[in-house]
Amino acid sequence: MSVILVTGPARSGKSEWAEYLAVQLASQNDQQVPRQIVYIATAQANSDDVEWQVRLEKHRLRRPEHWYCQEVPVALAGAIASYNQTHCVLVDSLGTWLANLIEQADESWNSYQQTLIATLSQTDADVILVAEETGWGIVPAYESGANFRLITSANPPAEPADRW
Repeated sequence: MSVILVTGPARSGKSEWAEYLAVQLASQNDQQVPRQIVYIATAQANSDDVEWQVRLEKHRLRRPEHWYCQEVPVALAGAIASYNQTHCVLVDSLGTWLANLIEQADESWNSYQQTLIATLSQTDADVILVAEETGWGIVPAYESGANFRLITSANPPAEPADRW
């Protein structure tokens, strides 16, 4: 199976493109029935952020009802590992997953990252990863933003990707 990385700047249509790819991949199999599409959302709902709620709802409304949606803010590798060749897994997004982990100690972050890379290298499912481009914009004014940019600039989770 394959791992595909979809990248681009904020609000550039990455999610829509990844959803299109998921439909295409799910229908490419030897059986009469398309594979199950699994949408792994790494975002956590925040009832205090109305704009975020609106964005999440747009994503929900765009997805077909027959897609299985799983909200996984942290344990991404375990979620991916639970699927097989009968699934096409779309992860939206690695940047949000990283933001959920950014306060972790370096050892914890490295462990999560290495586990994800190993899982992507071993999975039998097709996996589509959505990731934000972080290095082409202005330098963030806050330390947390600068750390996020620094961590994502190397893109180690992209290593097992078959296509970009």
